[in-house]
Amino acid sequence: MPEFGSWATEWWKPVVFILVAGHLTNICVTIFLHRAQTHRSVRLHALAGVPMRVWLWLTTAIVTKEWVACHRKHHAFADREGDPHSPLVEGLRNIVLKGAFYYRRAVRQEGVLEKYGKGTPNDWLERHLLGHRNWLGIGIMALVDVWLFGWLVGPVVWGVQMAWIPFWAAGIINGMGHALGYRNHDVKDASRNMTPIAFIIAGEELHNNHHADPHSAKFSHRWFEFDIGWIYIRLLSLVGLARVEYARPGS
Repeated sequence: MPEFGSWATEWWKPVVFILVAGHLTNICVTIFLHRAQTHRSVRLHALAGVPMRVWLWLTTAIVTKEWVACHRKHHAFADREGDPHSPLVEGLRNIVLKGAFYYRRAVRQEGVLEKYGKGTPNDWLERHLLGHRNWLGIGIMALVDVWLFGWLVGPVVWGVQMAWIPFWAAGIINGMGHALGYRNHDVKDASRNMTPIAFIIAGEELHNNHHADPHSAKFSHRWFEFDIGWIYIRLLSLVGLARVEYARPGS
């Protein structure tokens, strides 16, 4: 077991930890929450799905049913009145800076969870820990970070982890992903592909492609596009931990 604060002895250690932990969080969001739970394009074995759920509990406090409901409602009203987080409706600056606020507002609206959150996990783990004690996970993560990095660096590392998804998902994907970039498909909403190399946000950068075919487990649609989330899904499939229900052919 590492000694208290031992991972803060050199500047690069907390940086690497944040980047690796953040990448894992992005992967869990795109594979478990987005592609598996929201759109049912891939089914995960419990040996893959449960660790992803626990990691999200530790690093985000996201409740699966809430996230799924908010995102399904986004697709139902993309970039028009009723969309929980459209920069065209609320303004780009508001979504980028206050995206998490719009998420919380949406999931608290009457009937949203019941209508859009159907089919999400309702097992013992969800009922007694991940869903109703979501605050406990990030509290444990705070203790881990302080133990690894000490009293000064630890809280900074934890703070970056807590801001990771509100920034990348609520701000960048929901904001910039509907404002900047190129379009492969002339869909009704304003979704954009932010970059053809979709690595930083685990494939979510190919946002226009996703809106054109939301039920596909693969977000890359052209030969030069790279979706790392799809690569992870294929690797999980090879070892029997995932089953692809639908993936857009080609590319």
